Amino acid sequence: MTKADLIEEVSRAVEMSRKDSEIIVETIFESIVKSLRTGDKIEIRGFGSFRTRQRKPRIGRNPKTGARVDVPAKKIPFFKPSKELKDLVNGSAEAPAASPPAPAEPPAAPPAPEASAT
Repeated sequence: MTKADLIEEVSRAVEMSRKDSEIIVETIFESIVKSLRTGDKIEIRGFGSFRTRQRKPRIGRNPKTGARVDVPAKKIPFFKPSKELKDLVNGSAEAPAASPPAPAEPPAAPPAPEASAT
């Protein structure tokens, strides 16, 4: 799924213009990036969490020349899926909205009055 597909899906789901849906999707992504830049953790219950991890500086090699290259320390974004998301992807759990609740049984009819023999 691409960002354009996601925008189209939001547009269809909430029945709003594609332009408004694009603003919503862009705002969500910008908020996630902004939070990660400041070092905050983002947790979306039932979906997963985003955070940054620090990579140490290291010495790498240029694959073409074989020359040594210093790779500086850097932060990388990291996503950890929730258990619910893992289960949904692996098909071992039903989606909450996928199965409608079972209809309640109608209340039992009151017993018929007995005929009195007088």
